[in-house]
Amino acid sequence: MAMAWVWTIMVVLSLVFGLATGQMAAVGKAALEGAESAVELCIAMAGVICLWTGVMEIMSRCGLTEKLAKCFRPLLRRLLPRASRDTEALAAVSANLSANLLGLGNAATPLGIRAARRMARGCEGVASDELCRLVVLNTASIQLLPTTVAGVRAACGSAAPFDILPAVWLASILSVTAGLLMARLLSRVWRC
Repeated sequence: MAMAWVWTIMVVLSLVFGLATGQMAAVGKAALEGAESAVELCIAMAGVICLWTGVMEIMSRCGLTEKLAKCFRPLLRRLLPRASRDTEALAAVSANLSANLLGLGNAATPLGIRAARRMARGCEGVASDELCRLVVLNTASIQLLPTTVAGVRAACGSAAPFDILPAVWLASILSVTAGLLMARLLSRVWRC
């Protein structure tokens, strides 16, 4: 709901300044060009999302995502010890991390929500430290293949859409590390 207000305010301000400066024709032209490029980007992204969602489905059917999830379980048991006792929550978190590794945030979100619901049982409306760590892991997400960003780059005409991999890997590792350290620090501060 807040974003609706932000967009509404931006549009109203654009119209007011366009009227005040006599640039209404330019504002109208920019709005139409923006809408056209948004539709083009959506169509291009639909193909990329379909491709990688299909790859994720194939990985799931052949058992590769389960094997990848098993690789995460020792780490997740350390990060989320209470959640690791619930096999369904642990499976959802593992699948969430697997989807995030492949850059499939749209596929990872429902899995993260499922895991959060399982982990929120018995919290009486207050997020536990583990639930906060899950949110950090899901939000910061380490990505091996940033497929969505590469898809946007390809749609915008990039000759090498995956040439950003080293920067993405470094940024992912740093953001997850910083997020987990901050979650740990804040959990200790809040208890005091």
